[in-house]
Amino acid sequence: MGDARVGIVGGGILGVAIAREVVRRRPGTQVVVLEKEDRLAAHQTGHNSGVVHAGIYYKPGSLKAELCTRGRGLLRDFCAEHAIPYVECGKLVVAVDADEMGRFDTLERTATDNRVPGLRRLSPQEIREVEPHAVGLAALHSPGTAITDYTAITRALAAEVAAAGGQVRLRARVVDIRRTADGVVVRVEGDAAPLHLDHVVVAAGLQADRVSSMVDGERGPVIVPFRGEYLGVSEAKQDLVRGMVYPVPDPRYPFLGVHFTRRVGGGLEVGPNAVLATRREGYRRRDVSARDLRDVLSWPGSWRLARAHWRTGVDEVIGSASQRAFMRSASRYVPAIGVADVSRAGSGVRAQAVDRDGSMVDDFRITHADGVTCVRNAPSPGATSSLAIAAHLVDATWPGESRGRTQGQPLGA
Repeated sequence: MGDARVGIVGGGILGVAIAREVVRRRPGTQVVVLEKEDRLAAHQTGHNSGVVHAGIYYKPGSLKAELCTRGRGLLRDFCAEHAIPYVECGKLVVAVDADEMGRFDTLERTATDNRVPGLRRLSPQEIREVEPHAVGLAALHSPGTAITDYTAITRALAAEVAAAGGQVRLRARVVDIRRTADGVVVRVEGDAAPLHLDHVVVAAGLQADRVSSMVDGERGPVIVPFRGEYLGVSEAKQDLVRGMVYPVPDPRYPFLGVHFTRRVGGGLEVGPNAVLATRREGYRRRDVSARDLRDVLSWPGSWRLARAHWRTGVDEVIGSASQRAFMRSASRYVPAIGVADVSRAGSGVRAQAVDRDGSMVDDFRITHADGVTCVRNAPSPGATSSLAIAAHLVDATWPGESRGRTQGQPLGA
């Protein structure tokens, strides 16, 4: 350990969580976080819905399932320690049509296998007892699903990194990463001299494929960005939903569908949808990047993905253009909230990794080779799982050095 030098590329919740895990588990290590923006949590972390997932959706035995379960507990404890809001307002996943019941039953088995705490199957009457204004044929109730403030968590993690002697550098855009006989050389835009490091972790979110390819030359999987738009519910109707109300998701598609979510700062939102974004870091429909579009259109997997899901894509575009179409779906679950009760709110962009064959990478994907670790895919529940992903990554990157310490027990121990 000693004076080892470790660089983390990316200042979202995952990159900063990894930095914190390294300084806690490997005392004496010199850690630097490199974030290209002028603030932490500038993109996915700061633009999501704030949901702390309980593990309902994820394939049993997958990294998502294991790390979501572990990460939820670590996150809850961290929020309590740092006085960050963490509200277990609960969630309903509601089936409204008979043709959804097959998927609903499968989802119940998945959630049961993942040991979602307090999970219950509800009848129509029981739905109204939990959410008086929601309707459906059946629902899964997850009382432990929570909401929090991921930007505040990221800042608190960064404060721990700094207190342990680590650095968090803003406006530090990485432009090159190269392996050498002595370690890894990282060049930061505007710096006269490069950084000489022993290990680099790439946790670059929406830029994960580009930064990772600096190291290994591998283009895929390519990040295909999807913009998720939210509508805010008027103050007069905000209290009609106590927690969260979700549809039964389509397992062929990685997005969960438009849903109602409370925010820890107050208010109720509907969304997000999932529309192909014309810029990776573009939060408005008019935001366009020729480079980002070129990367999507030149990747064979993008066209295969489009052929498989074009009908869903058309529906999402219609919902993006029309609030009435957007709410047509959501109002099936809470009929008392309609198009007259909402207005446009914020949006986020999801970094969806897509393989060459057109399949959307579903599980977390982390690669290790010759002094560089790349987090190539960490979508939802990436924020929920961030502290557990950090522990898992440190265990895999420096095996045998830190097990049995603060958060270092291997999964399943």
